[in-house]
Amino acid sequence: MSDRSDATPGRDDEFDPVSFLEDAVPIASHESVEAMRELVVETLAARATDPVVDADGCVLAEKRSPAPDSGPHLVLNTHLDTVTPHVPFERGEASADERGGPEADAAAGEAVIRGRGACDAKGPLAALLAGFLAADPERGRITLALTPDEEALSLGAAALTGRLPGTDDRLDGDLFLVGEPTGLDACTAAKGRFQATVELSGTAAHAAEFAGANAVAAAEDALAAIRAFDADAADHPQLGSPKLTPTVIEGGAATNQVPADCEITVDRRSVPPESAEEFRESLAAAVRASLGDGAGEDSGDVDTAVALTDRESPFLEAFATEPDHELVRTVAAAARDAGDAVGLPSGRGGGVRPFGAATEASYFAPAPTVVFGPGDLADESGAVAHAEREYVRVREVEAAAETVERALSTLLG
Repeated sequence: MSDRSDATPGRDDEFDPVSFLEDAVPIASHESVEAMRELVVETLAARATDPVVDADGCVLAEKRSPAPDSGPHLVLNTHLDTVTPHVPFERGEASADERGGPEADAAAGEAVIRGRGACDAKGPLAALLAGFLAADPERGRITLALTPDEEALSLGAAALTGRLPGTDDRLDGDLFLVGEPTGLDACTAAKGRFQATVELSGTAAHAAEFAGANAVAAAEDALAAIRAFDADAADHPQLGSPKLTPTVIEGGAATNQVPADCEITVDRRSVPPESAEEFRESLAAAVRASLGDGAGEDSGDVDTAVALTDRESPFLEAFATEPDHELVRTVAAAARDAGDAVGLPSGRGGGVRPFGAATEASYFAPAPTVVFGPGDLADESGAVAHAEREYVRVREVEAAAETVERALSTLLG
């Protein structure tokens, strides 16, 4: 458990987000979230919030005001799982690279919590729990919705939001606050992520003969089409340009044979309003054009098809919330005030910007959505989230919890 002297002065000691985080990080959550979910349910149940675990493994809890229909329905969401492997918990003084390098004297002596999930996303979870438990809404209602598999297929979130066949939107939220490591900035948008395979089909032949249709050779034209795919794409006002990257190529069966087949796997980082199916259709047309109008008409040609990678849940598409929306302004202002209250360095937190990775926030669009939390995906020294050196600053966890409390009070007060 944490030293209570780390808590923000005046915070209700019934729930200390730092103590919770110190209990949560040691729990391995990369193969199963059962133990982590049990900790959360016990934490909520001990404070009379009557949590429910649904059939998809999500944890749900609700607080209603005396007038639930007179204000917005605000959903607090983050995930319980982490990536592999588990990294042990440690609490200590920030090293030079954890406080911005040796010149960051203002952070000398600052406490950090290290370990898998410290910032992605158990730190944000601690902040959302603090805000939820402290909330006493005067209008509208709050739902805490914690999902079990964001780092994998997001089946829990997809079922909650009616994105899976045979499911309905059980959240029906008006506003969403999603916990991820954002450095305490209010992140209003994120690119989507799709994955597809460009399949090239030719005709096998002996390599000594001028015969067959070489699928591997055709990959040259297909890759050229991939490189030029976004040449005329317009930049999104928040997210900039989309990105298409070939990541894996496979083809051929023997070193003395004209290869009949070749596959190129591509990673797509999309911007609104592109959907996964629109991307697939556009890429198929571009690759087909690169191979010539006669592709596939006879055995001397290479045919092509583009298929989205099979997955049980929908791809995470891009989303964007207007930067001047009330939710954005409220969270950003609360983060600046909370940062001042706990003594964070000037300029740390309270900014408004896009988020750097795809998240389950995608499933909540087009409802106004902000991604927010303590910690960073990466810092000046390299990767933080999903890395061996994953950490979060204790003061930022406190500031994030204070931010969520202030924002909920403003939005539902």
